[in-house]
Amino acid sequence: MNQGMFGLPCIAANRARRDAAPRLIFAAACCALALISTHGGTAAAQDPGSGADLASVFEQAVDKRLVVPADERAAYAQRLDVALAAAGLSGLEPQYVVLVDRSPAVQAALIYWRSPDANWLYIGASPVSTGRPGTYDHFLTPLGVFAHTLQNMDFRAEGTFNDNGIRGYGRKGMRVFDFGWVVSERGWGRHEQSMMRLQMHATDPDVLEQELGERHSKGCIRIPARLDAFIDHYGLLDADYERAVRDGESLWDLRPDREPTRWPGRYLVVVDSGRQERPAWTPRPSARHESKSAAKVAAGSNACGGLV
Repeated sequence: MNQGMFGLPCIAANRARRDAAPRLIFAAACCALALISTHGGTAAAQDPGSGADLASVFEQAVDKRLVVPADERAAYAQRLDVALAAAGLSGLEPQYVVLVDRSPAVQAALIYWRSPDANWLYIGASPVSTGRPGTYDHFLTPLGVFAHTLQNMDFRAEGTFNDNGIRGYGRKGMRVFDFGWVVSERGWGRHEQSMMRLQMHATDPDVLEQELGERHSKGCIRIPARLDAFIDHYGLLDADYERAVRDGESLWDLRPDREPTRWPGRYLVVVDSGRQERPAWTPRPSARHESKSAAKVAAGSNACGGLV
């Protein structure tokens, strides 16, 4: 299969020929995208069939995946409904949503597509790292529904190393999804509520990406680099960004070779399932990485968070 930016599969544009010759369609879509990018423009990808078809793309594009059983997928879809209803967002139009379970026993992100008939269709899941309490300036990742808007513009990682030898936002060019200043619980002292900067981003590929699946961040959500690229390339949370582009704005943080979906969303939802035992489908990071990175993790290597 032909691949685009970051090795992500290009989505076919021709729905009518999808079943007859999928490989040719994918190749044609990639060629068309290349021509558009050469002329400095962009075009919305025509997702074949439905938004749920990105599930097969996820399987090829994202290397760190979790195999979530069907009953668990349904349970998380119910949690998603509850969280959105509490935020007054029960009647969402078709779009993608990223759901994160911050439970220490889970530490996972699940992507869903809301269909026109208001069903949640599962796309895929990956391990993450959320806020680890117990150290100064480390917050619990806040619960709730967070909108991805132009009020807090995203940016891209510079790929530089900090004093601990860590690339806090990952390799150069990785997108940092910024959800702005939010109220959360301090993970130290009296555990008061205060402000922190909530971001979702990749992390150091040589050390900290191996630790995804455990709480390690200062409050932000660390995700695998390939998941970061997947969400970025297909614009799963870029509803406001794509609207601005259609209105004539030029946004430097959007890549010219992206393939934005027809169903972009804008919501990150964080829940806590409260599990006491770790499910088999979300195993802990490999023990062989723990001693190697423990010192750097403990020293404080995340780029986000922040106390005001």
